[in-house]
Amino acid sequence: MAFDIEMIKKVYAEMPKKVAQAREVLQRPLTLTEKILYSHLHEDNPLQNFERGNSYVDFAPDRVAMQDATAQMALLQFMQAGKKRTAVPTTAHADHLIQAKLGADKDLQESLNQNNEVFNFLSSVCNKYGIGFWKPGAGIIHQVVLENYAFPGGMMIGTDSHTVNAGGLGMIAIGVGGADAVDVMAGMAWELKMPKLIGVKLTGKLSGWSAPKDVILKVAEILSVKGGTGAVVEYFGEGALSMSCTGKGTICNMGAEIGATTSTFGYDDSMERYLRATDRADVADLANSVREHLTGDAEVYANPAKYFDQVIEINLSTLLPQLNGPFTPDLGTTVGEMTAKATENGWPLEVEWGLIGSCTNSSYEDLSRAASIAKQAVDKGLSTKAKFGINPGSEQVRFTAERDGLLATFEALDATIFTNACGPCIGQWARYSDPKNAPKNSIVHSFNRNFAKRADGNPNTHAFVTSPELVAAIAIAGRLDFNPITDTLTNNKGEQVKLDEPSGYELPPRGFDVADNGYQAPAEDGSAVVINVAKDSNRLQLLDAFSPWEGTDLKGMKLLIKAFGKCTTDHISMAGPWLKYRGHLDNISNNMLIGAVNAFNKETNSVKNQLTGAYGEVPATARAYKAAGIGSIVVGDENYGEGSSREHAAMEPRFLGVRAVLVKSFARIHETNLKKQGMLGLTFVNPADYDKIQEDDVIDILGLTTFAPKKNLVVVLHHADGTSEQFEVAHTYNQAQIEWFKEGSALNLIKKQNA
Repeated sequence: MAFDIEMIKKVYAEMPKKVAQAREVLQRPLTLTEKILYSHLHEDNPLQNFERGNSYVDFAPDRVAMQDATAQMALLQFMQAGKKRTAVPTTAHADHLIQAKLGADKDLQESLNQNNEVFNFLSSVCNKYGIGFWKPGAGIIHQVVLENYAFPGGMMIGTDSHTVNAGGLGMIAIGVGGADAVDVMAGMAWELKMPKLIGVKLTGKLSGWSAPKDVILKVAEILSVKGGTGAVVEYFGEGALSMSCTGKGTICNMGAEIGATTSTFGYDDSMERYLRATDRADVADLANSVREHLTGDAEVYANPAKYFDQVIEINLSTLLPQLNGPFTPDLGTTVGEMTAKATENGWPLEVEWGLIGSCTNSSYEDLSRAASIAKQAVDKGLSTKAKFGINPGSEQVRFTAERDGLLATFEALDATIFTNACGPCIGQWARYSDPKNAPKNSIVHSFNRNFAKRADGNPNTHAFVTSPELVAAIAIAGRLDFNPITDTLTNNKGEQVKLDEPSGYELPPRGFDVADNGYQAPAEDGSAVVINVAKDSNRLQLLDAFSPWEGTDLKGMKLLIKAFGKCTTDHISMAGPWLKYRGHLDNISNNMLIGAVNAFNKETNSVKNQLTGAYGEVPATARAYKAAGIGSIVVGDENYGEGSSREHAAMEPRFLGVRAVLVKSFARIHETNLKKQGMLGLTFVNPADYDKIQEDDVIDILGLTTFAPKKNLVVVLHHADGTSEQFEVAHTYNQAQIEWFKEGSALNLIKKQNA
């Protein structure tokens, strides 16, 4: 039986009526996205025809999921909310704090040794507040959620940008910051601007070396890393019906890389098969009873241009394998075109590592298709020219893959089997002792992100994203430009051999199996559970409330940094070795913006301290301004805050005295995180005003005493030469969000309301 079956029954029982009411109000057929969103309106939000891209709407998600790196801060905030138990089903998953180095068993034990304090904290908080806890080694959050909690037509939020993976099972699943999760766990409404809709019509059928991964790599190439911002991507068509549930999950997962709010597919036979295979026949039966409401109306898919804001069409029958990268997930290259492109750009053609896994591609189907390539290599006398690593997605997948011989096949090709955890995908990879001085090289992986330093901390690592089967082929060939469709390889007998097309299993033929899935159920009554956080801990720190707005315009702020070019949440708050401080705001603030490029000297972690005239580290400079009682401001470029949902990228500047972030454009989650923490997230009305900001500027923000929705504020620049200039800046704050700013944070408002 599925987890939380009574909640799922309630959702399905109410869905037909709610969909009918929405159709009556909108007076037209509905997309799947609209059916789910309108059936999850918060009870205090009256039904109306909300304007896409403009109306703020309150929703009531069905559940919350958190991974260990983000759960620490989210739960530290929830502990201040004054609640005895979470209002909706909630889980926390220990998957980020496990470093890949030697192999599964040794790496897991090392993580337990190093992170025991944090794991015990998470376990006890989960016990106290009725939260399910998935212990270290249980698996990667999004694979575990797909196997156990996702259900068609449901709505969930998660404190990780790849929460969107659950769209593979027909959910609206959205990545958020921890403060948003606290709202929902506390029983409050969750706010989202009504998203625009992008329809992707899939025709034909995948075959040969093409995989679901290639679909989203092509979509990323078409839309770019910000082309999906503020939108839900809904996939449909005969091509969608032909793919597996986990393949759909892969596509939805990487929707985070185009900035999409989320992505989803309509309920179909592949989802039913997956539900039944993962011991959720009860959910499948319930879904079948409301099947017509779990996909878009036929009229919508027959004439998509009439109902979606943008429509893309991809013919799967002609789609070729893709490699996207380096340094950005939207730079696409079709297999067969890499030699010329890599040579022109100076990308190393020799590949040093091939990595399979992460939340994006670690299902049984992924492993079985990659294993079919590995088996061919062994049978045909080939060995890997590159090193080879595997991260299974969950203990259930790992146990079943080991039982069926898939892991032994990889090991016969000298692959390292890492822990069921994120590992190299999030920088938890002990590849180098000194990453900063590591050489220029190329790697291929089936992960989702490939920003500079993302996997191994080496700025010279050129990472390329592709399917698990192509990762295996390239690891064997050792060359980035290997084309398995046409190229041959030399075996240990000197013969030229060719790899056959990959094959695999949508689901394990003998069913899934597992001895211990790693789940810890919470205590029935957690009131007696005591949560201890040592005052001298360098891993955990209880939170103090941020100060409310002082009621005046902000004047005399120092420019902290003017960031140049791409500035993701990895640049603002790095992962890797900094993950260990995710529960300690003071300590982790020492990584604030150390990866951002200073527009004035084109260096990282080197900004001018206006108090001394000397150049220093960004966090130290911010601390100096804070100690002097002076606010500071950060200026950024396009799509600022792209990438992970980590709210630390908003909490650290808030903690170190940054009052505002002014950019050309924001990524959705980061903008919301800034608002939640009581900061000003502002955008240039005229992007060219970015160029007016000088290194020694003292900056005022005027208009806050009459701060109102859709009313621009004014920025005044006081230059070092004594001149001044000013310009208008825009914001997207509604009245409720303005109250967050005035109270000092959304959490302050929650505490005030609960009191």
